[in-house]
Amino acid sequence: MKYFLFIVLFSCSMATYAQSDQIGLRIGEPLSITYKTYIKKDISAEAMIGRGGPNSIQYYRRAFENNRPLSSAIYNSQSASNALSLNLRLAYHQNYNSEFNISEGLLLGYGGVGLQMRSVEVTYYYHTPTGSETLPVSTETRNNIDFGPEAFIGTEYLFQDLPISAFAEFGFFLELMDRLGHLKIQGGIGVRYLF
Repeated sequence: MKYFLFIVLFSCSMATYAQSDQIGLRIGEPLSITYKTYIKKDISAEAMIGRGGPNSIQYYRRAFENNRPLSSAIYNSQSASNALSLNLRLAYHQNYNSEFNISEGLLLGYGGVGLQMRSVEVTYYYHTPTGSETLPVSTETRNNIDFGPEAFIGTEYLFQDLPISAFAEFGFFLELMDRLGHLKIQGGIGVRYLF
């Protein structure tokens, strides 16, 4: 009987521990699949992989102007494709059930920092001055890679009787590489399955 009781208690503690892992979908900037796990009671680690939105037209135009394929090249436009975003994050969580008189489920506020890498393939369309009225359009494709830290805040609700959490967050991404100091506002909402 002692062994049976020990196995039951051990299994319950493992089931509680296993619920610290979460996988889900984040809709926003960037759109990502997210995996989150608790490394301590109030500290989580998260990895996200997905699709980050391209930067503004002015951002890419400035990149073209600073690195023209030919000195006489004149920018026409650009298109972006194959966007990829990778995030590694740590967050501190605080329970807010008592502050909002919540009796079921768990309401958490959180804030954290992380590293983000974004990659997008940019095709530039440009022309060079000629004597003819019809200007031939040339193209050049480049990979734009951005890397830097991010900071974020958010809130998460873990449902009482369902292994599901819902979250919303807001943050900033600061480029250190490719364009030092470029700041991008980010945010998203999503759901995760707890297992």
